Amino acid sequence: MHPELRKAYEDEMAAARYCYRAGREAAAMAHLERAHVLGQRHVALHVATHRWMLKIGLRRRAPRQVWGQLLRLVLGALGSAVGIVPTGNTGGTDIGMLRRLPLDPAVRRLLDKRAGTPPIARDRV
Repeated sequence: MHPELRKAYEDEMAAARYCYRAGREAAAMAHLERAHVLGQRHVALHVATHRWMLKIGLRRRAPRQVWGQLLRLVLGALGSAVGIVPTGNTGGTDIGMLRRLPLDPAVRRLLDKRAGTPPIARDRV
């Protein structure tokens, strides 16, 4: 993973954890969604974002969100492992698991720096 991409992911995760601990679940979720887009091609990072999204669902006592994140933990890990992920998907249960979304230009620049991976225009999902 390119160092700039890794730093951006880590910054978003740190902000999400801070917001979560402060009881600001909506803000935490926004940071997790951005971290998801940045890290979804890497199994461990992808799983970590869904684990934190699951924690938010549990805290909110939102059964749909909990179930959706449990499913995404398993299927997201598999998708990352085989290299099939929907570019731009934020990982929340309000978005279909396979739906591609437009990328923020700053995120696109970071993702374009990925070493050894095909350009985003060639993503399979």
